[in-house]
Amino acid sequence: MDTFEFQRAQAVWILGREKEKNCELAFRILLPRGRDVLYLAASTVYRLCINGEFVCTGPARAAHGYYNVDRIELTDHLAEEMNVIVIEVAGYNVNTYDTLDQPAFLTAEVVQNGEVVCCTGDGRIQCCDMGQRVRKVQRYSFQRAFVECYDLRTEKAGFYTEALWEKLAEYEQPAVPVTGHRIYLKRSVREPEYERLRPETLMEVGQAVFRQVSPAPLQSWETKPGVRGYRREELEVHLTDEVGGISLAPFQGAAPAAREGGVCGSLPGDAVVSGFGELNPATLQNGYMLYRFPFNATGFLRTRIRCAEPCTIYLLFDEILEEGRLDCMRMSSVNCIRYTLDAGIHRTQTFAPYTMKYVQVVVKGRAILEEIDMVEYKHPPVKYCVRLPEDQALERIYRAALESYLSNAVDLFTDCPSRERAGWLCDSFFTARVEHVLTGESVLEKAFLENFILPDHFANLPRGMLPMCYPADDADGYFIPNWAMWFVLELEEYLDRSGDRKLVEQARERLYGLAVYFQDFENEYGLLEGLESWVFVEWSRANDADVVQDVNFPTNMLYMRMLSAMASLYGDESFREKAQGLRKVIRERSFDGEFYTDNERRENGILVNPGNHTEVCQYYAFFTGTADRGSDAALWERLNRDFGPQRRRTGKYPEVAFANAFIGNYLRIELLYRNGQYEDVLENIRGYFAAMAERTGTLWEHDSPTASCNHGFASHVIYWLAGIYGVEKGKKK
Repeated sequence: MDTFEFQRAQAVWILGREKEKNCELAFRILLPRGRDVLYLAASTVYRLCINGEFVCTGPARAAHGYYNVDRIELTDHLAEEMNVIVIEVAGYNVNTYDTLDQPAFLTAEVVQNGEVVCCTGDGRIQCCDMGQRVRKVQRYSFQRAFVECYDLRTEKAGFYTEALWEKLAEYEQPAVPVTGHRIYLKRSVREPEYERLRPETLMEVGQAVFRQVSPAPLQSWETKPGVRGYRREELEVHLTDEVGGISLAPFQGAAPAAREGGVCGSLPGDAVVSGFGELNPATLQNGYMLYRFPFNATGFLRTRIRCAEPCTIYLLFDEILEEGRLDCMRMSSVNCIRYTLDAGIHRTQTFAPYTMKYVQVVVKGRAILEEIDMVEYKHPPVKYCVRLPEDQALERIYRAALESYLSNAVDLFTDCPSRERAGWLCDSFFTARVEHVLTGESVLEKAFLENFILPDHFANLPRGMLPMCYPADDADGYFIPNWAMWFVLELEEYLDRSGDRKLVEQARERLYGLAVYFQDFENEYGLLEGLESWVFVEWSRANDADVVQDVNFPTNMLYMRMLSAMASLYGDESFREKAQGLRKVIRERSFDGEFYTDNERRENGILVNPGNHTEVCQYYAFFTGTADRGSDAALWERLNRDFGPQRRRTGKYPEVAFANAFIGNYLRIELLYRNGQYEDVLENIRGYFAAMAERTGTLWEHDSPTASCNHGFASHVIYWLAGIYGVEKGKKK
């Protein structure tokens, strides 16, 4: 952790608005051409544009009370004699898994030759409320903040591009220093890459009918206890009601037929569609266009729209089509952006990044969509790539894994870049291995782990427990005790990868506190029983309520492995002795002679085994060292022979509940890999992931497209392929 000190800049915001929900302010600097550097920190999120062109976004997320400072070289962007620099900052001020609920501010200074040219707090950086973001809107998802909804007027474009701006001075408001203790950090993680990505196909054009807004909400996370946002009666716009009132009908002959299922309808004689081509501008009046990107990409959606009259534009998007149709409410997320535009030319770009393979532009009114593309938001080019053989299926899966990594390894390891963008433990155990393969370093992993170590305490959590994802604010104190165990396992591997003993020592007190927490749940056999909050094994039958409690054996197997890792990290043999004793107990009580059972229930004060069997439980047993190929040779052979991608077809052992992608299928392949069964590893990789790679160009959270279709841990495929084939310098594109 390297701290940073601003020379003169102060944290500023408009007086009294630093805790206002979904408040966006714009800070404007006029700067002549020169060799300048901008240093800035912000809460919650900022976007930097120079002369109307997007430059970057940030900051890199950090723990509560800590703020990363970005260093941005301005010289190459200062192309004019007088340049317009605009820093837009959105302060969300709600609890999410994506961003922290901390008061809004901007701290920024421009430095030339070591001297501060201007800074927040000196009166030379102008602050404006442009009034373009509609504040009182619903949340995007349970895990993220607000949907984006804007009222844009062409007259305001000069604010971003013109050195003279007296006509917009009415929007200026004084920004004053805001109180609060802040520790500034030098940004340690890599700068993201911003590449332009165009759609590859215009799939469909059609007509849109706009019905009266539905009176019933289709989605409203604000009604869930503990989730902060605007109440329905406060909303200026209820986007899901509006979208629920839109009916779309495709025209036949106006678009290619290359789409996932479905057939285009007929083209009515009065349809207004002119200038139509594969990706060319088209005039629409109350119509829509459906585009497909080359793969399931993540970034900032951009448009250039020429409105012949006042229009409302809806950008609907998702990772997949279902029966040929786009469902922008899939995964309980509001995958929709709304722009209310006056007549004229508008350039738009989403403030937050989103994930999509498909985007549907719906026009209410008459307008020409002149351009649409995306600025990708992802990890910069990697140093190494896997030396694959000539194998199209493996190549496709590798590229899908790489895309899944790049979009989930920006400022921290995230589970998915779509509905959550959250830094989850357990997921990170797998993604961190990929970082080291592709970069030869553990830069992002260090920052990720450090976030869990820096805070003095975690609000709303029991003493000793770690958050399940972080930086995040979960107001109801929800946590996954299993994920805290994965933190210890990852730290053990991190030490082996990096040799960073200092970070391990910084974590000592936190880990010993975790061990004390778990001691309170040990029963008369030393097994964890009746754990609090959400005991999570994986997305399958293994996580049903009657399986995870009272004594869950996969959880206890993981606990045993955690204790071994503690002994390894700190040389404390008491942990190793405890782990050995626990292993013996689990083997005696869980194994029924054929399979390891999942749990015991306490009935009338006695532990009773109901005989639940899941596939993932067997993998936990071998992964943690509870089972081994010597003592459990028959089970190992059975898992090798009869389980895997083909079991749904063969139907063998129906009494053993199937594993899912997260994390059972990964544990299976990991075990085959550890045992040097590389042909089996490749067969399983093809069996589990070929269809995913083909459909979305990314790898999924589940083994079916029922949730996120781009998940960071899924990039772990690269780790196995690298171990089999080796790596070489270069970048596969």
